[in-house]
Amino acid sequence: MRGAVLVAIAASIGNMLQGWDNATIAGSNLYIKKEFSLESQPTIEGLIVAMSLIGATIITTCSGPMSDRVGRRPMLILSSFLYFLSGLLMLWAPNVYFLLLARLINGFGIGLVVTLVPVYISETAPPEIRGSLNTLPQFSGSGGMFLSYCMVFGMSLMASPSWRLMLGVLSIPSLIYVVLTVFFLPESPRWLVSKGKMREAKHVLQRLRGTEDVAGEMALLVEGLGFGGEISFEEFIIVPGKDISDGEEDTTTPKNQIKFVSPEDGLPWVARPVTALQSRQGSMESQGIPLRDTMVTLFDSIHEKFPEHGHVLFSNHGSMMNVPEHREQYDEECQRDAEEYAGGTPVSDFDDTMRSPLLLSRQATTNGEQIGIGGGWQLAWKRSEKEGEDGKIEEEFKRVYLHQEDVSESRRGSLISLPICDIPEDSEYIHAAGLVGKSMIHPSQAASKQPGWSDLFEPGVKHALLVGIGLQILQQFSGISAVLYYSPQILKQAGVGVLISNMGIGPDSASILISALTTFLMLPCIVVAMRLMDNSGRRSLLLTTIPVLIVSLVILVIANVVGMNSVFHAAISTTGVVVYICSFVMGFGPIPNILCSEIFPTRVRGLCIAICSLVFWIANIIVTYTLPLMLNSIGLAGVFSIYAVVCIISLVFVFLKVPETKGMPLEVISEFFAVGAKQQAAKNN
Repeated sequence: MRGAVLVAIAASIGNMLQGWDNATIAGSNLYIKKEFSLESQPTIEGLIVAMSLIGATIITTCSGPMSDRVGRRPMLILSSFLYFLSGLLMLWAPNVYFLLLARLINGFGIGLVVTLVPVYISETAPPEIRGSLNTLPQFSGSGGMFLSYCMVFGMSLMASPSWRLMLGVLSIPSLIYVVLTVFFLPESPRWLVSKGKMREAKHVLQRLRGTEDVAGEMALLVEGLGFGGEISFEEFIIVPGKDISDGEEDTTTPKNQIKFVSPEDGLPWVARPVTALQSRQGSMESQGIPLRDTMVTLFDSIHEKFPEHGHVLFSNHGSMMNVPEHREQYDEECQRDAEEYAGGTPVSDFDDTMRSPLLLSRQATTNGEQIGIGGGWQLAWKRSEKEGEDGKIEEEFKRVYLHQEDVSESRRGSLISLPICDIPEDSEYIHAAGLVGKSMIHPSQAASKQPGWSDLFEPGVKHALLVGIGLQILQQFSGISAVLYYSPQILKQAGVGVLISNMGIGPDSASILISALTTFLMLPCIVVAMRLMDNSGRRSLLLTTIPVLIVSLVILVIANVVGMNSVFHAAISTTGVVVYICSFVMGFGPIPNILCSEIFPTRVRGLCIAICSLVFWIANIIVTYTLPLMLNSIGLAGVFSIYAVVCIISLVFVFLKVPETKGMPLEVISEFFAVGAKQQAAKNN
């Protein structure tokens, strides 16, 4: 766990450099305008800021597919070198054209970081703290902004402030990032598994988790390579089974049911299927809200039904593989099966972890293995038989993601009355939901299926893209990038200088100082968001913080429409900007990137997040480039009014379309989208 935290911190240094650059260009732009006489040329002024966004947009078009092909780590290394090169060029820039070139290269580095760091952290973090770790980029970015504003403020007090020095200092922290990416960051274990590099993936997971036994997570990563296809949402009743530790075989359990061992007490249990989807789907439809996506209700049905009392069979990390007596019992059989599976190849020629996913898939059907995969979920397998094309009976393995649920007394009575359950009313049993799909038995089969554009037409992927693209567009059109890039100018236009006029600080330095204080206030807000991200959840934070954004923007509109004295106007405007930014970094800032890094399947995650990032940068360019023009035409009140309307639309979109993903393994989230998309299609038809 400690390894995953350190890796996430190191990766997020790239976001610190992005925040550093955002603040530096915002402060130095005041002096760039003077040197190149841009007061009457808002187009050039906007282009200087937007050029890095153009570079980010260009690199984003290929960053996702390239990261799927060559890996996440090489692309992060490239971003660190691009940051360093752009810093040197901005330090030297003799004219506006070289400055534009340096900003373009800087944008290349930013685009790679914004696209890949959330993906990298999501693929290396445990489910229980994935949200918190993926909020680190927001914290690092805000920390970089604060440090940069402090530096720019100090330089602004000089007799002749140098914007070249302000921008060129970026090359110094960039060197630290170069060292970290080259010598410290490992490759994503999920990417390694997708390429069949099991031995390397094993070593990375051992480092990230701080344990030698990572066979369970390796099995999960292999299963996660398959998506789409026939997936069903089934309900199970889990009852005590025959004790397998006495050496007798349990012949009473049909083969289509699942046998496993509770990690808490080491006792055998049997999961008996109750019904496939009908009961849950009917329950969800009865709770439906007009226009609300079935996907949202489906995710909520899991988060709201985790047991708060009674016997808890599924722990976050428990696994039969962690029960020594059962593991020893199966060692000999696992050894024999590995050689059989390898066609007689000596087991010593195989990587233990490479064999483990295969063995877990096979042994689960006979020996009852199940694996804790986080968030109260367990991975289990069940075996069935079907007639092949040659008429022979073939075994078919299906993997099952199981999640224990709390059930009301009335619901319990209706379940045990079903004939398939065959459970005495006073018997102890547990209710669970399960996502059932085809098992990816052999890693090489999954690795040979290369991602392609056709995968984007899978129902679950299309639905996830709708959510991701919608969030990225609305996030940018809510105005945050414009406010961050131009906050010194916005505050200067609001008359913030009068608040600290007695300190003998000029209006330019005063606006930079207020911006620095604002970014400092962002840091504790992000810390709070980190604490809540995996507790309250992503969706809840959005539904809580977006209304605050709306209120702060309305206050800014009123402050710029209603006549008031200069001091009161400056105080109201400053308060509105501070509240807006602090609320944003708690919700709408980090969550779109977090969700985009979570909701796509492993094989096309890089490609899909590149599409979302491309939309993000296009929207960012539009907002950033048009802000100076809108300030000159409709003023601050008009600009903030537009942003308030977009935030209202965002609140409606989140309520209707965005599901809650806290604590869920990435592989389970992808399967939920596949099932939910099919349900939504059936509902629409």
